[in-house]
Order: sequence, then structure tokens, then C-alpha cells
Amino acid sequence: MSRPLRIEYPGAIYHVTSRGNDHAPVFLVDGDRHQFCRLLEECVDRFGWICHAYCLMGNHYHLMLETPAANLSAGMRHLNGNYTQWFNWRHERVGHVFQGRFKSILVDRDSYLLELCRYIVLNPVRALMVPAAADYPWSSYRATSGAAHVPHWLRVRWLLSQFDDDAGLAARKYAAFVAQGLGEASPWFALKGQVLLGADAFVAAMRPRIEEKCVPPDISAAQRFAFRPGLAAILGQAGADDKPARDELIRSAHLDFHYSKSDIARATGMHRSTVGKIIQFQR
Repeated sequence: MSRPLRIEYPGAIYHVTSRGNDHAPVFLVDGDRHQFCRLLEECVDRFGWICHAYCLMGNHYHLMLETPAANLSAGMRHLNGNYTQWFNWRHERVGHVFQGRFKSILVDRDSYLLELCRYIVLNPVRALMVPAAADYPWSSYRATSGAAHVPHWLRVRWLLSQFDDDAGLAARKYAAFVAQGLGEASPWFALKGQVLLGADAFVAAMRPRIEEKCVPPDISAAQRFAFRPGLAAILGQAGADDKPARDELIRSAHLDFHYSKSDIARATGMHRSTVGKIIQFQR
């Protein structure tokens, strides 16, 4: 099983998720959520994290974390490990609570941080758990919108500063921004290599960090080549009627950029076996 690529550096921003083992709930009662928040507060204080947004769902959670020190993995071991111990003690059970390792995506502050903070608090609405973000008590929405006390471990200052200098007006604009998000496309369409969400300049800047980390063979090809061009960009270099050029680009996509045959088949509308035959021809 491939292990996840971890890119850690001072000032990095991550969208972090962790899901229940075998899709099982990780929060059974509100007391569980209170305890998780206490442990999150402990991690913010101990590791110097900045938490911009959060949402605790039934069988998973979302965090938007900024790490002034390069310590995401250390903090997440503390958070998930201690919560697992507490959850098992509280509910008289044993075994894993979370499914495998946590998932983290590096986020470009300038192009996606604001959008992902909105995406996080809209999760209960998309899941049809509540009609509006304000109706869900276990996310950062209420505190950020001015409807609830802001815990010291939640940083709303940067988020609200993107809307207005006046705190009250900024909170109202933030609420309107979140409401508009239900009609917007998912931000995940722009995800690169399972680990990067940002503009082209951000992805290019991360390339040396990814190449430095991608020596172990157990890291997936998709993550090792997060900076590679998209399939549309590669295959679009051939004219519509230039079959030899198209076939060469298909071979390049697979051999040089490690796109799978299935990926290429979906992008071209070809059958996977046809793509395989094209790749088998020598250059």
C-alpha cells in the first residue's frame, strides 16, 4: 500500500481529513466532539498551529491548518492517537478508530484558502444534515460569522480580513460568501497529484520539495508527479487528424509522466486495451 506524501515546511497550509475505520463513526455523542475539540486546542497550543476552519462530521472531520513550524505529522500523531485512546476508553472498545493515515493537501493561500474554508463549513449542508451552515453547531461557521464565541484555538482574523476591515460587516459578508458556495463548483477539480491545490506558480514552487521527498518507491506515482502537466495539455498538442502525433503523445503521457492507461483512456474516449496497444509500440 502506498504511503502518503508528506510535504512539511514552515508556513505551510493544509486541508486535513481523517475518516473512520471501515467508514465507522468517529463521533458517537456530543461528548466525543467536545473531547476532540479539547485535543485540537491542545495541539494548537503545543505545536503552534493556526486553525482557520474546522468541521466535525459523523465518520470524519475536516481541518484547515497552518503550520508556522514544519510539524503537521507530529501534531496529527498526537491528535489522532490521543483521541483514539480516549474514544476506545470512553466507549469500552479496542482497535483502530481512524482508517489508515490522515490525508493532507497543501493549499495555496492566495488562490484556494478562502474557498476551502467555505467548502469545509458547507459539508453538513451538502450532506443534507442541516438546511444551512448556521444550523450546524460543530463547525467554525458560527464563530466566524459572529453568531458564537470564538475559541482561542480558532483563528478567524485572516478569514474575515478578506471581506472588510470592519468586523461586523466582514462577518455579514462572510455569511453571504458561504451561502453563495452551494452554487459553486467543487474546488477539488483543480487538485494536482492528490496533494496540491493551487495556481500554477504555487505548484511549480512545490516541485523541488516533492522531488526531494519522492525517493521512496512506496509513494504513489500520482503524488510523485504532482507537478506534471495535465493530460489535456499533453494530448492537446496533436492536431485532430494527426494520429501518429497523438499516439506519440499518448506514449509520452504514460512513459514520461506516469499517467495510467485508464487515465488516458478516459481522457481520449478510447478503450483501455487500445491505449495499451499504442503504448506497446516502440518509439
